[in-house]
This record gives sequence, structure tokens and C-alpha cells, in this order.
Amino acid sequence: MNHRKPRTKTTSKAAIGFGIAATAGLAMTASTTPAGASPGTSRMFPNVAVAVDMAHSHADRAHVNQFDESFKIHEYGPSVAVAANNRATAESAGCSMDAPCRSVALSYQIVTTAGRNARLVNATNISRAVNEHCPACQTVSAAYQFIVATPRGFGLGREARGELESINRQVDALKASRLPISQITRRADELAQRVKTVLDREAARAPRGTGGDPLADFAPNVTMHRHVQ
Repeated sequence: MNHRKPRTKTTSKAAIGFGIAATAGLAMTASTTPAGASPGTSRMFPNVAVAVDMAHSHADRAHVNQFDESFKIHEYGPSVAVAANNRATAESAGCSMDAPCRSVALSYQIVTTAGRNARLVNATNISRAVNEHCPACQTVSAAYQFIVATPRGFGLGREARGELESINRQVDALKASRLPISQITRRADELAQRVKTVLDREAARAPRGTGGDPLADFAPNVTMHRHVQ
């Protein structure tokens, strides 16, 4: 009989986490986050990496305005297999027409991997927004996932990290914004495009293949997944 341990989910608030996994062989994952922040899940087994991130917001009559954001970076070296799961869920429940709820969840996940299997990442990117008995409520969820695949391992540069930290602060600043939901969504999309621009530039400077492995001789690329509700 097999007993499977249930998977745990972790919510991150206003934090940028760096999960850094070393190259082939037995590797340990190191992650750092600002004090008080809750990291997402980042695991590295021998040549197998798993990244799980989530933003979840629930608004109701007791908590009328709710906002949650996750902004995580997971850097992995050459791997046999990589699974990346990113989710954003926003709910509004039971608020009245006179005092509607507002619920926003934004999740940004960046995963870098390298080697012949870098383009075979098992990626899941889902958002869900629900109004339950809340006809006048404003609810939006947005999940943005970026997969960076390179033939050889590399690390994000200091300038790129600084730009990504700045973008994360701007995502977090939306918490205090009183903009309409449509404009919040537009701003979240704009910030996602800025992330893509930074990563495209970084991928362009990544080492190319050596020519010795046909499966690893591909141009570095960045794939962006967007799901907004």
C-alpha cells in the first residue's frame, strides 16, 4: 500500500523570494525572503525541481477590502525535470449592494532552468475569481508565469534583480490603490510585460550551447503564461 503525503500550499505576501538550486548531482535549494515574509515552495531533488506559488484573497463583510500578491523567482541549473505551479485565487462573499467587497489576488512566478530538458517544464498557471452572493463586488485574480529556458546554466544579473525587485514593489503598491478593478488589471498586465522585457534581455546574454549536444543547441527563450479572471 502506498501512502502519499499531501501537498502543502504556501501563500506569499509582498515578498520576492529567490530559490536557487545548484547544478547536476545532489543539490540543495536555498531561498531567501525579507523578514516576515512567507516563502513559496521550492524543492530540488537530484536533478528534479518543483516550484509552487500562490496568491489568495478572500473578502467578506468582516474584511471588505482584501489584497494578496506573490512575486517569486526560482533559479535552477540543468535539470532532468522541472514542475512549476502558479495560482491566483480571489473570492468575494456575502457583501451587500450598499457595501460591496473588493478582492484582488496577483501572483507572479519566474522559473529559470537549463539543459536539454529546459523546454519541457511541466507548467501550470491558473487564476480563479468568484463572487458568492455578492452581486456588486469587485473581484479579480491574475496569474503570470515566466519560464526561462537556456541550453547552459546562468544566473540573473544584479541589474535584472534590482529591476525585478522594483517591479515587485510596484505590484505591492497596488494594495493601497483605489483604482477601479479594470485599471488594476491593466496595471498588473503592464508590470508583467516589464518582467518579460527584463527576462528577455537576460536570456539574450545567456551562454549558448557548446555544439556537442544537439538537444541542448537551442536559442535561450522566455515563455510567458497569463491567466486573468
